[in-house]
This record gives sequence, structure tokens and C-alpha cells, in this order.
Amino acid sequence: MNTAVGVGALNSNTDGERNTAVGFDALLNLAMGINNIALGVGAGNSITGGSFNIYIGNLGVGPIEAVTIRIGDPTIHKSTYIAGISGATASGGMAVYVNPDGKLGTSPSSKRFKEDIQPMDKASEAVFALKPVTFRYKKELDPKSIPQFGLIAEEVEKVDPDLVVRDKEGKPYAVRYEQINAMLLNEFLKEHRTVQEQQKEIDTLMNELKEQKVLIQKVSAQVEMSNPARQVVISNQ
Repeated sequence: MNTAVGVGALNSNTDGERNTAVGFDALLNLAMGINNIALGVGAGNSITGGSFNIYIGNLGVGPIEAVTIRIGDPTIHKSTYIAGISGATASGGMAVYVNPDGKLGTSPSSKRFKEDIQPMDKASEAVFALKPVTFRYKKELDPKSIPQFGLIAEEVEKVDPDLVVRDKEGKPYAVRYEQINAMLLNEFLKEHRTVQEQQKEIDTLMNELKEQKVLIQKVSAQVEMSNPARQVVISNQ
């Protein structure tokens, strides 16, 4: 059973079930698929097949798509406001990232998701070539003109292209600060190990100096005892 509300909604459906289309031409071209939800004019009308999709004011990316949620039209909507996030605590969670296509996701750290794992070694030394700056975003981006601290994507690209995020045109757009944090950690650990090794050397030298001091004191005492002038004084007494 399907639910269609609006002219053209689910008009091409021949072998789909439990789909809900509300709006003019919503899921217009969907021929087969289950549990799709489309709300708005033309919502989801780009797909001809797929299941478990949710489209709200979005055409979808066809012809086949599955288990995807798309909200809004990227050619129209330029700002997003969602209540219940700002000021709400979600401890123990992960940061959410967005790629140039607007896809949201997290960046897992488990070994299960990684391959070709290698020590960072000298790769992190690129951070020494970065040039932190202070700046303000242009008025149309930040009317409050709040002072910012960070890096310039174009400058970072010159140091390491892998440290920037690019827009759909391939131009530098943002800096992957989380990667720089990992590089800084690697440099910190390298420096920490160096300091530890230096401290071991210092401790060794201090012990040697103490031993030498004791030895010098013994030799000095022996020299003093063998001094003829001292022996004469002692004999006269």
C-alpha cells in the first residue's frame, strides 16, 4: 500500500510498496522501491528505484538511491538552522563534518576502518611552515565581525595540499584542523621523547660528577696526608 497526495505523486509506481509522497510530482518517476518518503514539490522525482529514502524539498540523486536522507535544495537553500543543538550537551560524542556535496558524517578512529597505517614520522614537520593569522570574516558572512584565529587555506595548500578541503570547483575552501592537531601531537611526542633522552643524559652526567667529586675528595685527603710540611707539624706536636 502506498500513500500519494498531489498531482503526479507516485505517478510511475508499478511495483513499490509503503511509499509516501506528498506534493506535486513527488516521487513522480519511482517505479519500484519500498519505504520511501517524499515531501514537497518534485521531492524525490529524480529517482526511478530505491528504498528507505527520505526527501524533504529535495529532488534526490537518481536514478537509483537507497537509505539516504536529503533535505533542502542546494541550489536554493544557503543557510541551515536547527533547534535543540546550540546549548545542548552531547558528551562522549564525535564531531560532525560536511563534505563539499553537503554530506554529513563522522570521522571514525577505529583500526577497523583504516588501512595502510604508517607512523607519521617527519610528515608532521609540515606544521612548522604554517603561518597562523588573526582575521575577521567579511560582513556578509559574519555581521558581528568577531575576531578569529586560524590559517589561510591557500597558504596551507602550498605547504601540504592534503590539509585543505576543496569546494565543488576544486578551490581551497577550508583547513582540516583536526589533521593539524594530530600532526602537532606527533611533534609534541617527538619533542617529549627528545627531552626524556636529554634528561637521562643529564642524570648520567650528574651521577658521574658526583662520583668524580667523591674521588677528588679522597685524592685530596690522601695528598694532604702525604704532605711533608703537615707531617713535620704533626711530629712537632
